[in-house]
Amino acid sequence: MEEELLSSGNKKGALSQLWTRLSQGWYIITYALGIYHLNLFIAFLTPKIDPAMDFDGEENGPALPTRANEEFRPFIRRLPEFKFWYSVTKSTLIGFVCTFFDCFNVPVFWPILVMYFITLFCITMKRQIRHMIKYRYLPFTHGKPKYQGHEETSGKVIISPK
Repeated sequence: MEEELLSSGNKKGALSQLWTRLSQGWYIITYALGIYHLNLFIAFLTPKIDPAMDFDGEENGPALPTRANEEFRPFIRRLPEFKFWYSVTKSTLIGFVCTFFDCFNVPVFWPILVMYFITLFCITMKRQIRHMIKYRYLPFTHGKPKYQGHEETSGKVIISPK
């Protein structure tokens, strides 16, 4: 289901971008859609319980566990992956439908919108990456240890790092 949603979301997004490009208008709709998608992406990268707001920790401030004897708290996203892709697909469809109405075709100088979006994206992602480094969390599974079970001679399944 999730792969189907991802695939259909990419196709609808490409169709929406193609329509905007060919019609030479509705740049404000595309800009608003980009800002909304950036907001969703930041919520997707942020932990549900923000370590910056957790003041139960040490004097240095809160941090995620780094040793085996510390409490393990798994990374839980503020916006789960399925809801992220669902919201992206839904907003893209709404934006695509808005391009069929002339009242949304506001004349703007699109290079300014593009430069403003790039600036906003860079500033926002820089802040998010600093937050990730400061509180030592990684929202992606690449590079994390993967565990697999193997049977011991007594018949018990033992889980060990790969």
